[in-house]
Amino acid sequence: MTLNAKRRRVHDKLAALPGVRPVRRPVTPGASEHFDLFYVRTGRKSAHPLVIIPGGPGVASVQMYRGLRRRAAAEGLDVIMIEHRGVGMSRHDDSGADLPAAALTIDQVVDDVAAVLDDAQVDKAVIYGTSYGTYIAAGIGVRHPGRVQAMILDSPLLSNRDIEAVREAIRGLLLNGDDPETAELAPKVRRLVDDGVLTPAAGQLAAAVYGYGGAQLLDRQLNLLLRGRTWLWTGLGRLGKLAIRKAPYRNEVDLVGRIGFRELNYAGEPDGLPLDPSEAIREFLSDATGFEAEPYDLIAEMPKFDWPTVLVSGSRDLTTPPAVAERVASLIPDAVLVRLPTTAHSALDTHERAALAIAKAVQHGDIEGLPARARALDALPGRAGLRLLVSAIAAAAAVEGALPAVVQRVVRAPLLHEADGGVVQVGQPRRAEVGQ
Repeated sequence: MTLNAKRRRVHDKLAALPGVRPVRRPVTPGASEHFDLFYVRTGRKSAHPLVIIPGGPGVASVQMYRGLRRRAAAEGLDVIMIEHRGVGMSRHDDSGADLPAAALTIDQVVDDVAAVLDDAQVDKAVIYGTSYGTYIAAGIGVRHPGRVQAMILDSPLLSNRDIEAVREAIRGLLLNGDDPETAELAPKVRRLVDDGVLTPAAGQLAAAVYGYGGAQLLDRQLNLLLRGRTWLWTGLGRLGKLAIRKAPYRNEVDLVGRIGFRELNYAGEPDGLPLDPSEAIREFLSDATGFEAEPYDLIAEMPKFDWPTVLVSGSRDLTTPPAVAERVASLIPDAVLVRLPTTAHSALDTHERAALAIAKAVQHGDIEGLPARARALDALPGRAGLRLLVSAIAAAAAVEGALPAVVQRVVRAPLLHEADGGVVQVGQPRRAEVGQ
């Protein structure tokens, strides 16, 4: 997508925001061609600002996190956020064309962070990464260790084998009921898997409902599906598809998505068993680039990290499950693990107040006390929009459950045949072996 007049208007508006500035970066290492990489700094300047690296790849920084930076500044935090190369304001070369594929690698993204610190005249920073951003944060530790004052890894990634931990977490919780909270759900999940209702893609939706709304909300959904009631489930599937659609200057995965598949093995290889996230990812993103090679061996590199490090893990996170955070915590010397019992993936995006409180504690050197505060941090109100969405889903489930069956039958057939994104496939039974 070239920098047309419409994008230029938005670009210029964002470029005029306070604290936004470009830094010239080579399109590829050693190339004579350069482009403008944008970043923004908010809050009273300090010696060791908080560099926040969002998830993705594809999530923009300047527009998406304006509210977060404003609230962080009100808490006294000095925040730097970088518009990822290939995304939003950093998407185009000097001619206005999209950056080429060769420009989009993790090494170059990591080096962009160091270049921004140079431009901002920052020697060392507190690096906060969430989800994909944790891999970039760790990459800074590998390639530019002298720039790290402290590190916060929220919902961390570790290696290209993380998909195995995701499979184990989803199947353990939903199929086997390994956790007391989900023990009563597991028989329902197994029945819906056997009936062909809970496909791998639907399993991802179930994992999201559990993550954001807990076992009780998921139980209501499962009960509706067992009764053949699919209105809300179909709607949630459509909402999930909308959430991953391209939104200019907010979420632009089309150029940079290949990083996740080519370098981090997001899709993995399907194993043929139920609720396989690998199969679901390949269904949603049929053009996913194949895995080639991971840029860093973090299992070997993390034991060399000699700065204060905090791991943040939501117990309901089935995207980067707690087992990965626990492994990372065991690799980094003296790392502190903060477990948030009712939080889903990415505290930065779902539990902002807790994330900012953790960032303030790290800035003030109060890391050791964070685990004891975990339940209090978890109890802080989550994002208002997310709370509203969960309440709306619960209300809609109650309404659908109360509707007379005859009303459902009138419209049931067209809904069942849509199989929106593979999420609803009632009436297409298949047997499935339940296993790890």
